[in-house]
Amino acid sequence: MITTQLPTTWRSVLPHLDEPLPPDRTPPSAGRDGVQVNLPMELVRQSVLPREHWDIPAEVADAYRSFRPTPLWRARAFERAVGARVPIYVKYEGGNISGSHKLNTALAQAYYYAKAGVRELVSGTGAGQWGTALAAACALFGMKCTIFMVDGSLRRKPYRGTLMRTLGATVHASPSTLTEVATQSEAGVNSLSLAIGEAVEYAGRTEGAAFCIGSGETYSILHQSVIGLEAIDQLAGVEADIDAVVGCVGAGSNFGGIALPFLAASATAGTDAPLLLAAESATTPKLTRGTYAYDRTDATGTGPMEAMYTIGSSYPIPDSHSAGLRFHGAAKVLSALRHRDRIAATAIGQVDALDAGRLFTRSEMVLPAPESGHALAAAARLAAGGADANSGPVRAEKGVVVCVSGHGYLDLGAYQQLLDGELSDAAPDSEQLRRAMTGLEPAQESAGTGASA
Repeated sequence: MITTQLPTTWRSVLPHLDEPLPPDRTPPSAGRDGVQVNLPMELVRQSVLPREHWDIPAEVADAYRSFRPTPLWRARAFERAVGARVPIYVKYEGGNISGSHKLNTALAQAYYYAKAGVRELVSGTGAGQWGTALAAACALFGMKCTIFMVDGSLRRKPYRGTLMRTLGATVHASPSTLTEVATQSEAGVNSLSLAIGEAVEYAGRTEGAAFCIGSGETYSILHQSVIGLEAIDQLAGVEADIDAVVGCVGAGSNFGGIALPFLAASATAGTDAPLLLAAESATTPKLTRGTYAYDRTDATGTGPMEAMYTIGSSYPIPDSHSAGLRFHGAAKVLSALRHRDRIAATAIGQVDALDAGRLFTRSEMVLPAPESGHALAAAARLAAGGADANSGPVRAEKGVVVCVSGHGYLDLGAYQQLLDGELSDAAPDSEQLRRAMTGLEPAQESAGTGASA
């Protein structure tokens, strides 16, 4: 294992954008009062100010020290298993109570909300890593926690709910009977967008509560920069030379955390950035088949409309074991970088993802989450022969670093289906995709090409 010191600051990519992010817009459904922002002011500042380095509060740093720095190692056995021509380095984020990278921002957010006087945090979760991380952070900072978890995921992974309740959280399966947005949704709708919508509605009517989100917001991606900052130091410590950085993408916190510090470091040094490859689920192909447009972020339609790569918030996303990637849009900072051709994207099916995860388990003795399997599959292709990204195949010539964002010990049902030959991929319906994106207002037509794989 390659070790390093815990970073003392988070690092923002905002100073290195070619132009400011497109401003958010108020949706028609927000009503006369417009969008109600319920964020601690420090999180607002972290989202908009072009400050590169942000001090990590002492209380958050102390909490980080129980599991950070996280390990990075050269995955030599995995290299042999996939026929890699170049080294593959793994940054592993699964060694904490939540089992994933989500704890990095959950701790920071709980700290800032608690300082602002909030007594209860409410959120939606897909695969459950974010819900577990928030439950743990709330327990540490003495706050109540209420989670709406996508029903299909909760049924597949009931012990996620058990772990959250053990940490003191209240857990509701979404769709629930507690909110209007759920009762008004289409029958059978089972998505992260709806779970988030329920959390937004519930928090809005509960005194002392606030909604918080774990992935797509600029401040959450900032908090995840500890991943990439540690990785840069760890790679430098062994004089490793890499030219590709890979992470999986739901809304974007894991990929942003591993990749954007490399972009910021290259911009500061005046050197070319490595290939930054986002591996998304083929069932939710916003970066590879979506459009750059203004769309809503949750099923209530009361939050701000954001400029994002999206397949449309109304698209009925096919079910999959990678629930953490089943979000219709990508974070606005990642979407802007994608539109300006500064990051690349590829879509991976769940069969390929879980195959890569099984191969990684057998070779490296670490069981990755299905979401992380998408990144491993993309990294293996880059290192072995080439992967489709943007407008054509690419391959790494020096080395690859990949973030394994979480462990898969609560995802063994997915691996069992793989072993039993029962797993398949549901291809997105092109006509449904077209309908879901019809009518969305384009964002920044002139900023770049945004070619898809």
